[in-house]
Amino acid sequence: MYFPPQSLRHGTRHVSIRRRRQWILLVNFLCLWLLSAAPPIAAQTAVSAEQRVARQLETIKTNPLELYAFLREMPKGGDLHLHLSGSVYAESYIEWAAKANLCVNLNGYALAPCSATVTTPASQALTDGVLYRRMIDAWSMRNAQLSGLSGHDQFFDAFAKFGPGGDNRFGDMVAEVAKRAAAERVNYLELMLTPDNGKSRAAGRKLEWPSDEQLAALSATDLNAFFAKKREELLAGGILNAPSGENNAVQESTATLNELETRQRELLACADAAKADPACRLTIRYVYQVGRTNAPREAFAQMVGALEIMKAEPRVVALNLVQPEDARPAMNNFALQMKMLAYLRSLKEYEKGNITLHAGELVPGMVPPEGLRFHIRDSVQKGHAQRIGHGVDVMYEDKPYELLKEMAAKHVLVEICLTSNDAILGVRGKEHPLPLYLKYGVPVALATDDLGISRAEMTREYVKAVQEQGITYLQLKAMARNSLEHSFIGGLSYWKDASKFMPASVCLNALAVTTPERLAPKCKSLLDASPRARLQWELELAFSQFEKQSLTGK
Repeated sequence: MYFPPQSLRHGTRHVSIRRRRQWILLVNFLCLWLLSAAPPIAAQTAVSAEQRVARQLETIKTNPLELYAFLREMPKGGDLHLHLSGSVYAESYIEWAAKANLCVNLNGYALAPCSATVTTPASQALTDGVLYRRMIDAWSMRNAQLSGLSGHDQFFDAFAKFGPGGDNRFGDMVAEVAKRAAAERVNYLELMLTPDNGKSRAAGRKLEWPSDEQLAALSATDLNAFFAKKREELLAGGILNAPSGENNAVQESTATLNELETRQRELLACADAAKADPACRLTIRYVYQVGRTNAPREAFAQMVGALEIMKAEPRVVALNLVQPEDARPAMNNFALQMKMLAYLRSLKEYEKGNITLHAGELVPGMVPPEGLRFHIRDSVQKGHAQRIGHGVDVMYEDKPYELLKEMAAKHVLVEICLTSNDAILGVRGKEHPLPLYLKYGVPVALATDDLGISRAEMTREYVKAVQEQGITYLQLKAMARNSLEHSFIGGLSYWKDASKFMPASVCLNALAVTTPERLAPKCKSLLDASPRARLQWELELAFSQFEKQSLTGK
C-alpha cells in the first residue's frame, strides 16, 4: 500500500478541510434559499389536503348519496342569481295565503281575493291533502311532466298563481331563503326584487312616448337626446321628487329594505346571541329587477330608478332585466333596451352602476333562428353587462368562439343555473355550454335561479355539475371563489391574481389564524376596509377547515 510523504499528507489534509468548509457553506446556503423560496408550511399542508379531497370526490362521484352528503358540507361562496319570489317554496305561500284570507281558483289554482266566482279559501289546503298537493304542483315544477304544459310554461306561469300570497312578505321570504342558504354553506346572496314597489314604473307610465317606428327613425344623437329629456322628466316625476307626504322611488326602496331586514332579523332571532340562526351572519345584497316585457317607457323608467337607487342605497348593488326572454315584447324591444342601457351608462353619474343581464336563456325552436344570434354579445357590448345570467345559447350566436374569447378577456362571469336550464329549456348534459365556457376561460359560478319553483337547492346544483358536466373538485372550488370575486358587494379583492387565486401579499399567511383579530395588521386593514376581501378570506378559511374535516372524517 502506498503512503504519501508526510508533508504531502499534511497539505492534502489542509485542502480537504478547506473543501469541507466550502461544501458546508454551500449546503447551508442552499438550505436557506430553499426555505425562503418554499411556501409557508400552512400553504403546503393546504395544497396537500386540497389534492387529497379532490381525489376523494373522484372516488364517490358515482354514488349520488355520498356525493350529496359530501357536497352539502362544501363551502359554496355566493349565489349571484336568484329571484326572491321564485326562491320561496310553495308550502310557505300556502301558509301566508291562509293567514291573508285569500281564496284559490280551482281552475288552475291561482290565488285571488275571495269573491262570488272564487270561493275556496286557501286555508282549506291546510286540512285538505289533495288540495294542498295540487296547489304545490301548480306553483312549482314538482310533477311538471303531468301538468300538460311545457316546462317553460309551467315555470313562468307559476309566478302569477302564488304571487298574491307573497304580498307584504319580503322579510319572511328573505328569512326563508337566507336560512336555507346558510345551511348549505353559502356565505353571500344577491337577491333579485323590485324594492320601490312600482314607484319608478308608475313614473314611466306618465311619460309621453313615441311609437316604435318613430323611435327607430331617430339618429343615435337624437335618440340619446330623447332619453336625456325623458330621464329628467322621470327624476322630477316620482323617482327623485314626489308629492308632499309621499316617498319617491329612492325613499320607498330604503323604507322597503329597512322593513324587510327588520322582519328578517326578527324571524331569525338575530338580536339574541344565544338563539340567533346562523343565517344572521349571511351577507345579503339586492339586485333591482327591470321588467323586460314592460312597455318601453316603463322599462326605461325602471332602469333610471334602479341606477338612482344604487347611488343612494348601498344595499342595492345592480340592475337586471328579468321575465321570459322569448316573450314577444322582450324580443321586439331587446335592441331598444340595449340602447337605453348604453345611454344611461354613458352618463358620469351612472358609470359605476353595476349591470347583470339575463341573456341567452333560449334554445332553437323557442324563437326564430335569428333571435339566437346576438343577445349575449349585445348584452356585453351594448348593454354593459358585467355578468350574464344563463348564457345557454352562446354557440348559436354569430361567431361564438370570438364571443367566448371576448367574454374571457373582459372577465364577464356567466351565472350557470343547471336545474333551471333543464326544467325550462330542456338543456342538460352535453347540450349545456358550461364545459365550453370553462374551455375558453370564461369565469362561471353556479346559481339557483328560482329554487322554490324548481324544488331545488344549491347543493344539487353542485351535484348536477359533477354528475352531468364532469366538473372536478378544483373546478367547483374555483366557481365558488368566482362567485365572490365577481359579486357586486364592492371593495378590493383578497386575491393579488384572481385567475390563479394568489392572495394579496399582505395576506400570504392569513389562513394560519382563524379570527380576524390575529391577522397581520396590513391584512386585517384590507379585510376591515373591503367587504369583498372579508368574504373571500372567510371562504378560504372555510375551505381549509372543510378539507381537514373531510380527510379526518370529523
